[in-house]
Amino acid sequence: MNTQLDHEYGVSPEAGTVRLERTLPGPIERVWAYLTESEKRGKWFASGPMELRPGGNITFHFHNSKLAPDSGPPPEKYKECEGMTSYGRVIRCEPPHVLSFMWGEEQGDESEVTFELSDRNGEVLLVLTHRRLRNRTELVSVAGGWHVHVGILIDVLNGREPKPFWSKMEALEAEYDKRLPQTE
Repeated sequence: MNTQLDHEYGVSPEAGTVRLERTLPGPIERVWAYLTESEKRGKWFASGPMELRPGGNITFHFHNSKLAPDSGPPPEKYKECEGMTSYGRVIRCEPPHVLSFMWGEEQGDESEVTFELSDRNGEVLLVLTHRRLRNRTELVSVAGGWHVHVGILIDVLNGREPKPFWSKMEALEAEYDKRLPQTE
């Protein structure tokens, strides 16, 4: 296998966990703003208020079809994701280096997301870790979703037009289904 290509994909370092690493254009404060400010976060992931303190509330409003031109409506499989609102709470906030939150408790399947940012000579190393995923199906879906969303973040930070969301999501979910471990 081509190691360079493998590095582009997230990995599952332990059961129920997805981890992605990406290098983003800096400065680190700019990347932090795209993680924490509703309007900027809405350009690559989901808009909504976020109280930047441990215990602070988070609301995510998802409009994935609007994240890139020509995305079109969501395929049947993802229809419930479009226009969805989800809630969480901040568990760790250390600007501009660490943001961690619990997410999805309203659905009874709370998981933990952590963004770690490190300055690398003007660029920013992003390490995104999503833990406590319930099963392989969720692991594959979350890996594909974060891969697409972080890819859009990279495009936005670089001033490029993102690729259509839904076709990219379907392709990456299929690829992660091949790549991630079959058993946990």
